[in-house]
Amino acid sequence: MGRRALRPIDPKLDLSQYFIKLEELPRPLDRATLFGRQARLEIEVGSGKGLFLAAAAAGDPASDFLGIEILAKYARFVAARLASRNLTNARVIHGDAQHFVHSWLPDSSIAAVHVYFPDPWWKARHKKRRVLNQNFLGHVERALLPGGTLHFWTDVEEYYQTTLELIAGHSKLIGPRPVREMPADHDLDYRTHFERRMRLNDLPVYRARFDKPA
Repeated sequence: MGRRALRPIDPKLDLSQYFIKLEELPRPLDRATLFGRQARLEIEVGSGKGLFLAAAAAGDPASDFLGIEILAKYARFVAARLASRNLTNARVIHGDAQHFVHSWLPDSSIAAVHVYFPDPWWKARHKKRRVLNQNFLGHVERALLPGGTLHFWTDVEEYYQTTLELIAGHSKLIGPRPVREMPADHDLDYRTHFERRMRLNDLPVYRARFDKPA
C-alpha cells in the first residue's frame, strides 16, 4: 500500500512557528526558547502526516510535543496541520532523528519517545538503516526522564521481535509492557494514519511500551 499524495498546503498559513530545520535548532535543545515555557516534553520520531502529533497536542495542552521528520514535504505538511489548528504546544523538526537524539537531547529531559511504524528497510543489507538500532536506543534511554516511556509500534513482526531482543540485550528499559488496542470512535480516531490503514484492512499491529527505571 503506497502513500497517498499530500493535500496542498494553504499558502496563507504561517508555518514559521511550527516548522524548524534541525541545523537551525540551538544545541542542546532549549525548551524555553522553543515553546516559551518549561513543560513536560514528548518526542515523536517520524511524524508522517502529523495525526499523532496534532491529536496529542490538542488532548494535553499542559505538555509540549516535538516531532522529527526526515522528509521536508511531510514536515511542512505536519507544520500546516499544527498551524491550522493553532496548536502552540507542538512543533515539527525537519531532519535526521538519529542525529537529533545524539546531539540535541540533554540527559533525563524527555517524558516519552514515540516511534510508530518506522521504515522496516526490508532488504538485509539495508537493515542497518533502521532507526531502532543500538546507538539510537542508547540515546533514547539516556534522554528519558526516570520513569519515562518509549512507545514502539510496527506492522512488521520481524522488526518487532528484533527490537525487543535488542532492547532486552542492550538497555535497562523495563518491558515490553502490553499495549491494549483501543477501539476507534471515528475515522480519524487512530494514533497514526498508518495504524488506521492497517486496522481498516484487518492487518496486525505489534505494540509495546518500555519504561525507564524510576
